[in-house]
Amino acid sequence: MKKAMKKLMVAGVLCMAGAAFLAGCGSDSSSGGKQFLNIATGGTAGTYYPLGGALAEILNQNIKGMNASAQSTGASVANVNMLKDGSVDIAFIQNDIAYYAANGKEMFKDNKVDSLRGLAALYPETIQFVTTQDKGIKTIADLKGKKVAVGASGSGAEANARQILEAYGITYNDIDVQYLSFGEAVDALKDGNVDAGVVVAGFPTAAVQDLAANKSAAIVDIDPKISDQLMQKYPYYTKMVIPKGTYPGQTEDVNTVAVKCVIVGTTKLSDEMGGEIVKALYTHLDRMKAAHAVGKYITKDTALEGMSIQMNAGAEKYLKSN
Repeated sequence: MKKAMKKLMVAGVLCMAGAAFLAGCGSDSSSGGKQFLNIATGGTAGTYYPLGGALAEILNQNIKGMNASAQSTGASVANVNMLKDGSVDIAFIQNDIAYYAANGKEMFKDNKVDSLRGLAALYPETIQFVTTQDKGIKTIADLKGKKVAVGASGSGAEANARQILEAYGITYNDIDVQYLSFGEAVDALKDGNVDAGVVVAGFPTAAVQDLAANKSAAIVDIDPKISDQLMQKYPYYTKMVIPKGTYPGQTEDVNTVAVKCVIVGTTKLSDEMGGEIVKALYTHLDRMKAAHAVGKYITKDTALEGMSIQMNAGAEKYLKSN
């Protein structure tokens, strides 16, 4: 009788251990074998949010057992912190912010995040130095002595503004710095309270279109030679041309630079799942195009361009396949 009881106890322990193992794999009966995936995006009025919703839909329809959902967040910097604490599984982030986090620079100085892994680079987020025609600003060099809205303090846009100004030999001591978000910057331009503002977004940007409809807006050209120097120092920048006619009254192409929107996970995301996510995404790009105008820039051919951090091995393998 004692031997029988002992056998039953051993069997019970083994059964519990097996159940615990299955639960750790996300395969317990309470979840119905589903894979839950939280996707961090940005504000509801931005670009990340509709794209995140479209991505969740693609994953739910094309990966067995997937239960993905997109949530509105404070965008890139907030998303890195959410990835770090495990409250989200993948996120939309600017490639420069991902670079800062992975290398412990800028707003992540002394707070390096080693666990980030890239899944795909999506589309360019163009850096636009916006002014109005009446200010007489033709080049970045003309910003000396001017009131410039450089972005919210500690934001990616502010770091972009500082780096580009630095490439022209301009420091914050040479300008009247205004720490304003791009929406606030455009309002200040309308009111004549600043001379220029920095907007980082896919173009045409609604806030700039609105400014152009109310005043004669202008985008300041960045010299391609300066762009080359910038790209040598900061590997996340790419060259970009804003074609003439993008905004009302824009009669010439404008040279500038861009960072890229990237999808990022962490080391917690398996290589297998990373591969499945990018395969589902790049075989259903029509849904991303329907979600937002920038969807037309999302292609498998450019999915590794501007990736500023180590890749998820499964995603990289798929993206490098024919």
